[in-house]
Formats: sequence, C-alpha cells, structure tokens
Amino acid sequence: MSKAKTAIIVRPRISIGDAISIGPGKIDLLQKIRETHSISAAGRALGIPYKRAWLLIDSLNQGFGQPVVATISGGKGGGGTSLTPLGEALLVRYIALEERMNAASVKELDALQKLAKY
Repeated sequence: MSKAKTAIIVRPRISIGDAISIGPGKIDLLQKIRETHSISAAGRALGIPYKRAWLLIDSLNQGFGQPVVATISGGKGGGGTSLTPLGEALLVRYIALEERMNAASVKELDALQKLAKY
C-alpha cells in the first residue's frame, strides 16, 4: 500500500525588533477574521478562546502602534470586525513571503519529505 504525500511547507516566524512577532498563528487568525468578520468566530474556527485571539491581535496592534483590525460595536445592524489597511497589507505580504520561500525551497522540502517516515 502506498502512502500519499503529506504537504510540507515553510511557515516563517518573523521578528521585527523586540516588539513585533508574526507567525503562522497570527496570520491564520487574520485570515479567519477576514473570512468571518468576527474575532470570536475566527477563534472558534481555529480552536482558540476569544481572549487568546484578542491577545494575539492586541500584540500586533501594540507592536505596530496602530490597529490591524477594526471593530464595530453591535447594535441594530450588528457589530463586526474587519482588517484595517495595515492588517490587510500584513496578511498579503506574509502570504507572498510564504509563497516565495516555498517556491524557492522545493528541492529541499522534497528531500525533507523523503526523510520522513509516515
């Protein structure tokens, strides 16, 4: 019986100075917020509590000195959350970096996958 190949990708973790740390978890959260327009729904989709999701977003807000998400309070029309232009740019740039790293690493990633026993 042959085993199907498992996807192997590079997911970078980036530090900008001492204040900003960006990695797969925060990026996945931003993607889910973009999709769901909700921090709590994004957290649920990723299996993390709201408080943890908010702390991850707040660490980005603090590090960049401006919000990466904008929230609108509930009311008659309901509330919601969306990425700010900074949050959108952060997501787009990270995804572009991830794609470039993976494209440039095909040979090495293939060799690593061949070493794996699964």
